Amino acid sequence: MRIRAVLFDLYGTLVHVINEVSDDEASEYLFNRGYEISPQQFKAAWYFVSIVDYPKYGYGDWNSFLKRVFWRLEVEVDEETFVKFRELSRKSRNVLYPEVGEAVSKVKSYGFRTAIVTTTPHFFFEEAIEPIKKYFDFICTGYEARCDKSNPKMYRKVLDVLDVKPEETVVIGDDLRIDVLLPKKLGMRTILLDRKMESRDSSIPDAVAKDLREAVEIVVNWSKVK
Repeated sequence: MRIRAVLFDLYGTLVHVINEVSDDEASEYLFNRGYEISPQQFKAAWYFVSIVDYPKYGYGDWNSFLKRVFWRLEVEVDEETFVKFRELSRKSRNVLYPEVGEAVSKVKSYGFRTAIVTTTPHFFFEEAIEPIKKYFDFICTGYEARCDKSNPKMYRKVLDVLDVKPEETVVIGDDLRIDVLLPKKLGMRTILLDRKMESRDSSIPDAVAKDLREAVEIVVNWSKVK
């Protein structure tokens, strides 16, 4: 069956993080302000809010997201600490990989329907993807799907919005479990994006690519097969 849609993972596929604030750095800042939050506690709260709370409530900015993180930690920080911690968190920046603009533009030029599939809140990455946003028909985060990406419901939501069948769809991503195994179970074709070419089992995805440009070439070639 012909290919009608291409779904893109976000992190490791379209964007990467620079100046990332570590759990140790966040914990050290809070300790210095008089709040005893260990790195593991902070990591657990951040992850829980990202994966469980965001799909339910859809936090739209840093303030609402961080307030929920501190609520999960059962800590009420003073205003100055909160403001400075918000600025610390915003040091992390999402940046497009160099080839992304060319690659997604080419996908769209072939008439494929396109989507970004991620659990991540919009405000984390919306500035980074602004140059390529026009090439996507749908951006699905955890809030649009009301679940995290490891739940098949997210992929089903995207297929429904794009009005395509699983067998008409290709998923491109760097996570073997979520971007390859899960969509394959749902009947989609998959391309593992392995930028370091370290994949130990290339038999699981339908193809392996070293960057997004190569992944798109594979999709185009598949689309030409009758």
